[in-house]
Amino acid sequence: MNAPLSLPPLPEPPLLSVVVPSYNQGAFIRSTIESCLEQEYRPIEIVVVDGASTDDTVDVLKSFGALPELRWTSEPDRGVVDAVNKGLRRARGVLAAIQSSDDFYLPGAFSAAVREFRAHPAAGLVFGDVERVDAAGRLLFSPRQPAYSLARLLARELFVYQPAAFFRRELALELGGWNPAIPYVPDTDLWIRLAFHAEVVHSRQVLAAYRSHPGQRDRHLADIYRDYLKMLADSRELAAAPRALRRAAAAGAALLKFRYGGPWSDAELTRAAWRALACRPTLLLSPLLPKHRLVPGYFALTRLRRKWLGRKP
Repeated sequence: MNAPLSLPPLPEPPLLSVVVPSYNQGAFIRSTIESCLEQEYRPIEIVVVDGASTDDTVDVLKSFGALPELRWTSEPDRGVVDAVNKGLRRARGVLAAIQSSDDFYLPGAFSAAVREFRAHPAAGLVFGDVERVDAAGRLLFSPRQPAYSLARLLARELFVYQPAAFFRRELALELGGWNPAIPYVPDTDLWIRLAFHAEVVHSRQVLAAYRSHPGQRDRHLADIYRDYLKMLADSRELAAAPRALRRAAAAGAALLKFRYGGPWSDAELTRAAWRALACRPTLLLSPLLPKHRLVPGYFALTRLRRKWLGRKP
């Protein structure tokens, strides 16, 4: 296992930097920024890195005027990974968060996160739970998660949702920030690297809203799966980890493929489910792996049933 890195004591009160990468999110970015400004916790800074949006994003940013908490730039970049890394370098806070420009924080989120860092001086990452909302901000559901462990994170039995994650900024930069080689899973990659080098704290409080809408990057299923496999293959931390953690990571990759469905055949998805179970037998007790889906032909039968009932496949 990797030795924990030494973390300096927090100043009081610690400055919290929120990096907001943005491109053509004029419909949502106002609510993102307002959710930061409406937090009671201070001091904060909001660092918006816009990639030369062609919609009304810049007009929205200008409408906030000269606020001491808000700094923004709008210039061409090489995508969201480049924007995040620029934002982390420009930020000044000892604590940081990366908030998507279509998501938003819930009241009390910053205070709750800072409270956890104060209570856990060795913590490099603090994360909470999220609400899933639609494009209009209406609640869809609130995922419930089990207690944190590194094995569960690797096995994808729980998730560090980016909108509700907070971390030590200098530690994240020391570990390389977001990796441009895996543009579809750079957040997951950073959380795993932080977890190998520092304490991780799961606040059971709902800290943010994660918005579901048609333009999201997480709908690129094959790209996500490809980058996820590369992330695991390139991880020096995972290569040096105990066998149980490596098997948990293999189960997580198979479970990702199984749950996303995407472009894969029914047989491939069924094999992925069995592979996840072989690597991590405790998944047999988890709702993440519905047992009836282990039956060969389940997906084809489901499509036939929906067709017979007149539903979309």
